Amino acid sequence: MLSLSLILSLIRPILPLNLIGIPVAAIGLILGFSLSQSNQTIEHHGVGLDTHIILSLSAYAVLLMATIQAVLLWFQDRELKKKQKKRIWVNLLPPFQVMESLLFDLIITGFGLLTAALIFGFFTIDNFFAQHLAHKTAFSIISWFLYGALLIGHYKFGWRGRKAIRFTITGFVLLAIGFIGSKFVLEMILGR
Repeated sequence: MLSLSLILSLIRPILPLNLIGIPVAAIGLILGFSLSQSNQTIEHHGVGLDTHIILSLSAYAVLLMATIQAVLLWFQDRELKKKQKKRIWVNLLPPFQVMESLLFDLIITGFGLLTAALIFGFFTIDNFFAQHLAHKTAFSIISWFLYGALLIGHYKFGWRGRKAIRFTITGFVLLAIGFIGSKFVLEMILGR
């Protein structure tokens, strides 16, 4: 995620956002290492399924970045409409239009990765709608349609601002329910 943010900072003037991204990435790495089990082995399921997993996790990470960007955009929009003079943290952010352009850059990237992940999953998983994958698949497809509708709405009808923020957050919540919710139900409740 951080590397994508650094690459995007070459294209757009978003360097101040990396002040947020670097600590978040550091916390993620620390939590990842501290919560991982050292005796756990990595299973290889074949190139197609491994590709699907990598694409899925990449899409999830980029769309999480888009969601964080949407939340920042929402706060920025709210603070700018208050018309107060003391907006120190908002003044540190890039201009609103740059923030919004970055949001759509992230959504396009995440949507492309999610599309590729769904296609690879469809062709490499034996039963794409199997009982243990049905919720994950359904929520991922609904999320895909939501992000697709947002992109069509943005480029065809000029959707921006709060509508884009709502679509982005809702799409990620659905994706998270599909991934985390399915994993929680299968592992914690059903013990599979």
